[in-house]
Amino acid sequence: MNFLLCLIAVGGVAALVLLRLWLYFRKEECPVSVRVLVVAGSGGHTTEILRLLGSLSKDYNPRHYVLADTDKMSAVKIRLFEEKRAERDSESLYTTHRIPRSREVQQSWSSSVFTTLYAMCYSLPLTFRLKPDLVLCNGPGTCIPICASALLLRILGIKKVIIVYVESICRVETLSLSGKILYHFSDYFFVQWPTLKGKYPKSVYLGRIV
Repeated sequence: MNFLLCLIAVGGVAALVLLRLWLYFRKEECPVSVRVLVVAGSGGHTTEILRLLGSLSKDYNPRHYVLADTDKMSAVKIRLFEEKRAERDSESLYTTHRIPRSREVQQSWSSSVFTTLYAMCYSLPLTFRLKPDLVLCNGPGTCIPICASALLLRILGIKKVIIVYVESICRVETLSLSGKILYHFSDYFFVQWPTLKGKYPKSVYLGRIV
């Protein structure tokens, strides 16, 4: 009887170990996808952020792009990028969304406060609806209301959204205005020049990444 009980116990332990191994490898084969909210911007911002996205795996899916309502060129770049990506990955998904521009070129700082608040009226419901896992941005003014909305999601306990900021390669000595703000609130802050790393110790310097 004791031998039989011992045999049953050993068999039960073995079955439990096998079940844990099966669950582990099953999880490894089916990684969880990461919902990414990508902030695009006029000029070189969109080009840089798309280069960065091109180096990410297919697990970063779907990708939700946010751009200013007056930004026509970024929409074309995103469409071409995603069309090429879909040729390699049939399960690739993306959407585009527009919000009012936070700050126009040469717009005064005082008036940009009001336009940013106006953009928040659009970014808040958008971010709450999409509930991204990750916000990826690199400097356009549009990222301020989006990141503020992501922070609010975390503060309210709805979802912890990771904010990753990559300063533009053009910024060698000083941060952009968006960078100076989000340096204090982002989870990961990347710079591409050693001079910036020396001035901003919280930042991460990995060389040129876009």
